[in-house]
Amino acid sequence: MSMGDAPVSRVLRIKGPQGLHARPAELFARTAIQFEATIELLRAEIRVDAKSVLQLLTLGADQGTELLLEARGVDARQAVEALVQLVDRDFVDEKNLNQEQAR
Repeated sequence: MSMGDAPVSRVLRIKGPQGLHARPAELFARTAIQFEATIELLRAEIRVDAKSVLQLLTLGADQGTELLLEARGVDARQAVEALVQLVDRDFVDEKNLNQEQAR
């Protein structure tokens, strides 16, 4: 088993009052797609592809839901970092963050 095969995982807690609804799911998937790694989110026995908005929505992740983020591949660590930061910012992406601060 090589280094790239070991999963990088982190627990995420959904903060926003609307949970992981369409806009955050789209941002999450758009961020995940930027990486080569296989990225999955797990909630109980449900495991979904983090690069698929529709699959993310099937998690039904409301505010306070804990999800396990798991990534495998060459850039798994970077992918997990970027996605953890996105969730920590409550799904405000960098571009919107700069616009918010400019107001």
